[in-house]
Amino acid sequence: MIPQIPGWMKWMIIGCFIPFSQFVYGQHQEVNDKPEIWKNQEASGDTQKLMDVFKRGHISGHFRSFFMNTQNAGALKDDYALAMGGGLKFESKTLYGFQLGLSGVYVFNVASSALLQSDSLTGQNNRYELGLFDISPRDNNLNVSRLEELYLRWKNEKLNITLGKQHINTPFINLQDGRMRPTAVDGIWVEWKPRNELNVVGGYLYGMSPRSTSRYFSIENSIGLYPSGVDTAGKPSTYKGNLQIPGIAYAGLMGKIGKSIRWQSWQMWVMQLYYSSLYQWEGNIKTKGRSQFLYAAQLIYQKQVGGGNQTKNYTYIDSGASSLVYGGKVGLGGAHGTLHLAYTHITAMGRYLLPREWGRDPFFTFMARERNEGFGDLHAMVVQWSAQTKVKGLKYTLALGYFDLPDVKNFALNKYGMPSYWQGNLDVRYSFGGFLKGLESQLLYLHKWKTGEDYGNLKYVYNKVDMSNLNVVLNFYF
Repeated sequence: MIPQIPGWMKWMIIGCFIPFSQFVYGQHQEVNDKPEIWKNQEASGDTQKLMDVFKRGHISGHFRSFFMNTQNAGALKDDYALAMGGGLKFESKTLYGFQLGLSGVYVFNVASSALLQSDSLTGQNNRYELGLFDISPRDNNLNVSRLEELYLRWKNEKLNITLGKQHINTPFINLQDGRMRPTAVDGIWVEWKPRNELNVVGGYLYGMSPRSTSRYFSIENSIGLYPSGVDTAGKPSTYKGNLQIPGIAYAGLMGKIGKSIRWQSWQMWVMQLYYSSLYQWEGNIKTKGRSQFLYAAQLIYQKQVGGGNQTKNYTYIDSGASSLVYGGKVGLGGAHGTLHLAYTHITAMGRYLLPREWGRDPFFTFMARERNEGFGDLHAMVVQWSAQTKVKGLKYTLALGYFDLPDVKNFALNKYGMPSYWQGNLDVRYSFGGFLKGLESQLLYLHKWKTGEDYGNLKYVYNKVDMSNLNVVLNFYF
């Protein structure tokens, strides 16, 4: 077993790594962006020969090395892990508009602490490093092997229809690519662009392969693989394996007004469970010089439509429950970087729920390594500075956020027993050029400080607050 990394060594790693770090799409890709897991250029041009469909197809690959270390307060358990893996993707040429895609991946646990061993003081399990591997291992084998994509696609200039296992990136279901492999879905997905300023997307999903899993699950069985917190009465949630969900009907509409305003609307019906709507508006106003004033607004509404099970103890969402979220963002962007201030409020109407297996929060205040799903009566504020340095390819982001949550014993509005906290993130990324083109790197370091009451119970602290998390990532795309 590798010994715990001392603090001085952790900062030496950071100091040595900063000159070689930068932005990569594979990590924390913004929702709504087209999935770029493989960074491949799609095979273009139609062919009229079946042999050429495969011989002239496109092969792309991705290798990743990911080191993560979490340091907790006092005698609470610390963990580390080094994961390495990769995958290959084949995409055929098109024949009468039809195209076949196939990809597979594998992830190895090169070295790690005892990730399946609970903390001795709280009985709680690992939260971060285990996500690099398989969170539901068979025979304690953490390695991941997965058929990630297998789809048949038909497309023309305005319409794209994909059937099968694939990636999508949307507000409610997204890549959440902060570990080794992202979330993938199984179903039919349509993208239609009737005119330049309007996009229509949507489809029906009947399967899900969440991040940090080795296989596809039905929609109902994909919920509860991650820690599920407590119900509104404070008892451990028991919905895992007890839900009945035929599938997900999902649609989005996106457009532009002029050159500076973008809007989007998303509607998701998780059959026999709940309905969610999102409305978002973003724009910019040019100021003096090369600067721009940036602004955005967001509204999310959620309503229970079934609960997933007729037995109350097994429901995912209470009967008649609903939630309302609104937020905004303002900022100033210029030649040297972008500064913005974001705010999110989940009202006291009820918990905002989104299965964590399906994606990360779509909020403007999202910060890597933490989420605000499962809470109500929440106020979040984040200030962030992102800049491109004078070194070509080197970028960094500094962010500081304050998250005011309900009391940990207010179970109706605090699903995961999380106290209020501050969080600070440093994210440095570098994309190599020349001989090393295709190699990209990232260093992410964060710390969270507790401000809420924990009542002397360390289960409200372990892997939640008064902790730091270090990530060193290398990606190679070809």
